[in-house]
Amino acid sequence: MLAHWRTTRLNSLLQAGGVIAYPTEAVWGLGCNPWIGAAVERLLLIKQRPVAKGLILVAGDIEQFDFLLWDLPDAHLAKLRLSWPGANTWLVPHQGRLPAWITGQHDTVALRVSTHPVIRQLCAAAGPLVSTSANPAGRPSARSRLRVEQYFHGELDAVVPGALGEQRNPSIIRDLRTEKVIRAS
Repeated sequence: MLAHWRTTRLNSLLQAGGVIAYPTEAVWGLGCNPWIGAAVERLLLIKQRPVAKGLILVAGDIEQFDFLLWDLPDAHLAKLRLSWPGANTWLVPHQGRLPAWITGQHDTVALRVSTHPVIRQLCAAAGPLVSTSANPAGRPSARSRLRVEQYFHGELDAVVPGALGEQRNPSIIRDLRTEKVIRAS
């Protein structure tokens, strides 16, 4: 777990528009404050990812997504509650409640509630974060801090210490409305 002073420092960095790398359940991730367009733009530039693809938001608990989930049908909310926290990313209708730099060209947003203690601690301090794999587009996802630093030497504001979780693959991505699998784990 992160020391309180480190969590406070990382929260300040995120609120100022910083871009960080952090361990997740399976691979290293890149993240930033989703409400700061310049931070998201910088993350996309670092990763060489087009904004049109959209991004995943990760939270430490489902309540952090209440602003998106409050009016979902009960059956949809039940699916989310049964699968979170966990390695399940759901495409959820965003109803225009998020900026286009997060949603890209989609009417849904990818949401996940993490089990990873570092992510949960970061999100408890800073709120939901952008979460995308730590790799330049088209390259393998980083599975070590060394690979993160090789990929992004000098481009990140912080690399959060910690170990990866025990999952072998990134989360499964499904559409909440249809349950269609978009990415298998």
